[in-house]
Amino acid sequence: MRYQIELFFTALGFFTRLPVPAWVPWSPERLNHAARYFPLIGWVIGAIGAASYLAFAWILPPTLAVILSMAVTIRATGAFHEDGWADACDGLGGGWDKAQVLTIMKDSRIGSYGTVGLVLMLLAKAVALIEIGIEDDLSVVLALAVAHPLSRLASTSLIHLLPYVREDETSKSKPLARRLTPAELLIATIFGLLPLALLHPLEALAAVLAVTALTLWSARLFMRRLGGYTGDLLGATQQASELACYLGILIAWNFI
Repeated sequence: MRYQIELFFTALGFFTRLPVPAWVPWSPERLNHAARYFPLIGWVIGAIGAASYLAFAWILPPTLAVILSMAVTIRATGAFHEDGWADACDGLGGGWDKAQVLTIMKDSRIGSYGTVGLVLMLLAKAVALIEIGIEDDLSVVLALAVAHPLSRLASTSLIHLLPYVREDETSKSKPLARRLTPAELLIATIFGLLPLALLHPLEALAAVLAVTALTLWSARLFMRRLGGYTGDLLGATQQASELACYLGILIAWNFI
């Protein structure tokens, strides 16, 4: 049990900027096995987003509460996934072949594709949450609690399904480049799907279908363009899947 707790804190320290206990050891091997708790990290970030939204909505209009809640979650993760989305937009948008795409994604500067993609992604997520909040504040809370774990399960599934394509041993995501065992995948799946019980069945079904379709499309695109995934593409998948979850919930409202 202590080892599992250490793996959770290892994942928390890698995927967020939240402090972890000093007694937690770190090694590439532990990080390699910590991917099973990536969706559980979504529970933490979703809870932070939900709590901050409720706090801001108590004293501010819902629109501002959504934007400030997003800012809090971005701060908590260090814009880890947003950076991956921007790099993926630059690489896939501006690169012609595999080598060029990988080189562009590794560049720390952000280009036109990355800038436009990041602005549109943040706007789309904000508008989606604002629309969800028209129902009531609880709807936003539940959407955040579901979308963050589910979107991280989408990224985790790519680790299991696709090969890692960077050969650079210094890559930050290199320790994650290992297929999950069946037991690890089961743990990740449970933590990713369990929050769906908070939603109406049609909302949950629509969210799962939207995220699954987005993940399969992403996997096909990544294999066609690069032959596998990189850390940036995992971040991009998390961002796109989070938005897909919100859109799925909104679509389901047409049938409830």
